[in-house]
Amino acid sequence: MKLRWRGRQEPPADVPPGGDSLLLPDSAAPLVAGHLDEPPLPADLELPAPARLALTAGWNLAESLGLPVVAYLAGERLGGQGTGMVAATATIWLTAAARKVVTGSVPGLLLISGLVLTLQTGLVLVTGSMLLFLLQFPLANLALCVLFARTAPTGRPLVAQLAAEVVALRQPTAAHPGLDRFFRGVTWLWAGIFAASTIGLAALLVFEPTAVFLLLTTVVTVAGIAAGTLASVVWFARMLHRCGLRVRFGPV
Repeated sequence: MKLRWRGRQEPPADVPPGGDSLLLPDSAAPLVAGHLDEPPLPADLELPAPARLALTAGWNLAESLGLPVVAYLAGERLGGQGTGMVAATATIWLTAAARKVVTGSVPGLLLISGLVLTLQTGLVLVTGSMLLFLLQFPLANLALCVLFARTAPTGRPLVAQLAAEVVALRQPTAAHPGLDRFFRGVTWLWAGIFAASTIGLAALLVFEPTAVFLLLTTVVTVAGIAAGTLASVVWFARMLHRCGLRVRFGPV
């Protein structure tokens, strides 16, 4: 992400132009100091070109979600649910290893998906219990809640890291204090969403039969992600307006 400040600050009208040897009277010093302390003029928040943005986001989502789903469906057809879970987990960690070798780093979204899927697969294989298999859904949301909440008060909130990877923003929190506050706040928002999902899914697990629980799990998950995404977009738009930032797309 590149922030390019538009315009330049002009000297006060009552201060004549001059070189470094210009001596100002004491009465003018507060005026000049106050002028220099004014907030900067509006800036441009540069995002990648739409085609590049879509490619980067699509690639990250395919790695962390698409490939494991395909591997699960193939494994489940060949050897049942346990085989499918193992195939999905193996696929995502192999993808992470390939990323590490090729690029030298592992994307945060891929790492999160791998950790959550490993937890779910362990519960399925070790216990073989239907109850504990169903328990993986609230536990996965609880793990995500803790992960987001741990990074929210730090200098690297998780949403900022994901934004740098998924939409190719570079060092987003270092560029503008408004962005820093936004990413911290939205990270807390997502921690709260996953906490609410954990409580809701735990309640459904206790009071609803298995078939209804599995159906409502999908509804709760999709609704939570949709609500969080909408709230994040609205928050981002308000932050841009309040900070005087404008979004523009870079060259292809």
